Amino acid sequence: MSFKFFNEQVISQIKDISKLAGIEIMKIYKTDFSVKIKSDHSPVTQADTNANNIILKGLSELPIKYPILSEEGSTVSYQERASWKSFWLVDPLDGTKEFINKNDEFTVNIAFINNNIPVFGVVYAPVYDLIFWGGEDIGAFKAKGDEPFTTISVKSDFIDPIQIASSRSHPSKEMDLFLNQFKKYNLISMGSSLKICSVADGSVHLYPRLGPTMEWDTAASHAIVKASGGDLVEYGTKKSLLYNKQNLLNPKFIAGCMDKINNLNM
Repeated sequence: MSFKFFNEQVISQIKDISKLAGIEIMKIYKTDFSVKIKSDHSPVTQADTNANNIILKGLSELPIKYPILSEEGSTVSYQERASWKSFWLVDPLDGTKEFINKNDEFTVNIAFINNNIPVFGVVYAPVYDLIFWGGEDIGAFKAKGDEPFTTISVKSDFIDPIQIASSRSHPSKEMDLFLNQFKKYNLISMGSSLKICSVADGSVHLYPRLGPTMEWDTAASHAIVKASGGDLVEYGTKKSLLYNKQNLLNPKFIAGCMDKINNLNM
């Protein structure tokens, strides 16, 4: 389906919104900020809150209004959002732990969901001034600073050693079993949705995620990796992840080129 709402002007506006949020995040990043713990035991900072306010304001000023579901926004019941055909799904600061640890690998994620599918996404990494975007019938792109944008695509040729993006978490037996199918591989650790974006631009072949994530963590980069010729699929079933579920927790997944994923053992 072609979603004609995303013309050049609207895409530019959404990219600008993500960068404005990034500017606000960087203001706080350079200070001795405090950290609070939310009811779900995840950390939150003033940067999360301020970025969220900027994004909500920006999206509300676009020519067509859609509901917004944000990690840092007010709670929306499933009874309310179950009727949403189209909506924005936002993580104003993906990688709060990276932000707190000051390792630079955090992003602003803005996705548009239509019929449970991410059809457009923007991911902005403020420290690197690096932005990714893409969607249905649009293609996938990235740009750094004021440099011209480039078209990106997933890596379809698997040449040893296989490049695999990895979270900075403790290894698991399940991950060991997955890795054992490769003769040679390199694990490349990074934070936030940059892992999925690194699949989208061909920097790595695969990103298996065998730990918990939420829908807002993946939606924007999922749209981008789909637009770059790949997908983000449930680990085991190989079915593309869907959004706006009653439980917003994602299943285990793997991102990459589907021709290659279909030949993997999982």
